[in-house]
Amino acid sequence: MKGNKGEWSEVYTLFKLLGDRELHSGDGQLEKVADLFYPIISILRQESSGEQQYHIQSESIRITNGDKEINISIKDFQEKAKILFESIKASRGSASFALPEIEAFMSSINCDKLKASSKDKSDIRIIIEDIRTGVNPTLGFSIKSQLGSASTLFNASGSTNVLYSITGEKLSAADIEAINSIKPKKGLIKDRISALRNKGADICFQRMVSRTFHNNLVLIDSLMPRILDEMIKLYYIEGISSLKDIVSKLEESNPLAYDMENGHHFYEYKIKRFLTDIALGMTPAKIWNGHYDVTGGYLVVKEDGDILCYHIYNKNDFEDYLLNNVKFDTPSTSRHGFASIENDGDANTFKLNFQLRFKG
Repeated sequence: MKGNKGEWSEVYTLFKLLGDRELHSGDGQLEKVADLFYPIISILRQESSGEQQYHIQSESIRITNGDKEINISIKDFQEKAKILFESIKASRGSASFALPEIEAFMSSINCDKLKASSKDKSDIRIIIEDIRTGVNPTLGFSIKSQLGSASTLFNASGSTNVLYSITGEKLSAADIEAINSIKPKKGLIKDRISALRNKGADICFQRMVSRTFHNNLVLIDSLMPRILDEMIKLYYIEGISSLKDIVSKLEESNPLAYDMENGHHFYEYKIKRFLTDIALGMTPAKIWNGHYDVTGGYLVVKEDGDILCYHIYNKNDFEDYLLNNVKFDTPSTSRHGFASIENDGDANTFKLNFQLRFKG
């Protein structure tokens, strides 16, 4: 059994939480909120043999799967979590690696998968004791680990292409060929847009190529497509990648001419809604109905081994965490077919694309 740091982090999360027996909430700066935590009743995880349930008792974990039942000491999970964390930290690079001692323990508890299916937004489900409401909800969480490569929040695809018309001076066939042939090692998109502007032309936002994605954004906010356009251009043209910095720039320049006289933070509010929806379920190729697939929130495995819970009950902390820790990233131009001037009948067009990634 081999996995990379992110995949082994999912197993570490299971072991660590069973050893800790509680979820600790984090604030917007990835720091633990000392007096805000949720006692864990059970953890549910999908294995090849079906759903496996880990029920926390005073000294042990009662593990059930169908008619099978075993009991394992909580101390065993605490010890294996420590060994697993140290092994992940000691691993170099992004290659997959095996951990025979951990695999043997996993086998003894009928745990045979490193990670949840890519079809599931929730990597792990947890039954917590919510003292405030008096109920014990089952919540799905997505696991994001800082132990390996930076995780993606939003993946690029053909559906995330953004369509622009080219306005201004008409470009000749030679101009188009010359611009499309610009291939520096870095800054390809910025250089091509600069070359286009040097010819007296510019790009003008039309719409998202995918009608589904476009309408998903409109559902979040009627002006979200235009706000996303401004964000993407700040990234490619001005080189601002941090979402927090982009929000500050938009609040300053106010390209959509909101009434800012009374100090309303229009861009911050709307972009936080966008980030929350994509974090908890919205995808570009599927019609978004506003129903969250991840019903709990995020679990973040920090570099020091602590696990912080960003629960949607604590919406402000969750939104601040996303805004403070997400940045734009450039996907493959060839794979997703963008960043070249194309002829669309009588007009020339240009596409941009993007993905969102957590900061490393």
